[in-house]
Amino acid sequence: MMLDKSKMLEYCNEFSKNTLMQTLNIEYIDAGEGFLVAKMPVNSSVHQPMGLLHGGASVALAESVGSAASHFFINDKEQEVRGIEISANHLRSIREGVVYGTARIIHKGKTLHLWEIKVTDESGNLISLCKLTNMVLTKEKK
Repeated sequence: MMLDKSKMLEYCNEFSKNTLMQTLNIEYIDAGEGFLVAKMPVNSSVHQPMGLLHGGASVALAESVGSAASHFFINDKEQEVRGIEISANHLRSIREGVVYGTARIIHKGKTLHLWEIKVTDESGNLISLCKLTNMVLTKEKK
């Protein structure tokens, strides 16, 4: 389903309405051959009790951008994507600002996609390093 960059971003931002991505204010901002980037503000709504970015929010950003990116390699009329495994190493903390999730394809098979997602701050410092495996399924006929 490869679209031009502006249509890819519009598509991702449109299907995020009324979802966790909208709740977390995740916005897709850049795309290209084999990658997708989204940003998420860091404020009290995504903090853990010590006032730092919650690891779960970082993982939600990573899974959101990695799953969205898989849509560009499938026929979304006949197929759908499910995240089946995600892992994350949280390497640095952040209290405020913006984090960016950049998903890059590592393996693009017919039924499995493997993504590396780097969550970075505005200065490019690595906050979390994530790996996501997505399964490509045939949509059930209704």
